[in-house]
Amino acid sequence: MNQTSPRFRHYEDFTVGEVIDLGSHHVTAEEIVEFATEFDPAPFHLSEDGGRNSMLGRLSASGWHNCAMLMRMMCDSFLLNSSGQGAPGVDEVNWLLPVGAGETLSGQAHILDKRESGSRPHIGLVQFRFELLHASGKPAMTIRNWIMFAKRKDETRAGEPA
Repeated sequence: MNQTSPRFRHYEDFTVGEVIDLGSHHVTAEEIVEFATEFDPAPFHLSEDGGRNSMLGRLSASGWHNCAMLMRMMCDSFLLNSSGQGAPGVDEVNWLLPVGAGETLSGQAHILDKRESGSRPHIGLVQFRFELLHASGKPAMTIRNWIMFAKRKDETRAGEPA
């Protein structure tokens, strides 16, 4: 994380209407099974046979695995190079289409709104709609939530955390 990099982002650097490319991730059968074994051991997440015998028709990633993949893409594309202070929660998660082994997913972050914190003057909140997309462009999943970012320090806020 390099705060002197021109790409390091504070609250002021996010613009309503902006779309951030989150890059891509290639999904493997091994990672689907590994995640499911640890966190979501439904049969259709654990094996090809279990997937074939389900309404999904194939081995499919857990929705929680999709969330984790999207989180990694968010971190790699902008969060780890920002003044991010965490999130107050998640407003909405929608699992729209299954994700299978061999697929390459891409992600986008749409900035919906932003506002300054009423209780923490050095913090601003940015509302995002994140999309995890199949190669066809159809969304596999969407998430809507606010993320807190520190504002840039200036003379009026000297001494407050950034």
